[in-house]
Amino acid sequence: MAVREESADPKKDANVNQAMCPSRLILEHVTSRWGVLVLAALLNRSYRFSELRREIGGVSEKMLAQTLQTLERDGFVHRDAKPVIPPRVDYSLTELGREAAEQVWGLARWAEKQVGEVLAARAVYDVSKEPTERQ
Repeated sequence: MAVREESADPKKDANVNQAMCPSRLILEHVTSRWGVLVLAALLNRSYRFSELRREIGGVSEKMLAQTLQTLERDGFVHRDAKPVIPPRVDYSLTELGREAAEQVWGLARWAEKQVGEVLAARAVYDVSKEPTERQ
């Protein structure tokens, strides 16, 4: 069996446009619907699970748990489980997570500022795609 040689510098070979590049999965995790919102919320401070769920409107308990676990696995989120009764778990950003959060937060702020323009563009598009009435 041939041994696959690993690159000495994985960053050198990373190319998000390549189908099998691991950076695609990282990008997917960071820019997912809930990933962006979790990172943005944690940019301000650490949260307990229930606090974070209230902060991020509309996220289910299951999706928040999955998102936190994924971001923790990727090294963006730190989970601090304190050995007390009742159990207390706090979530915060790692340095890597803070860097990612700052990037996606900028995009989120930009999206908020562009809502009016995007809604206007959609209205123009929708009108242009309406079927013409036959007379």
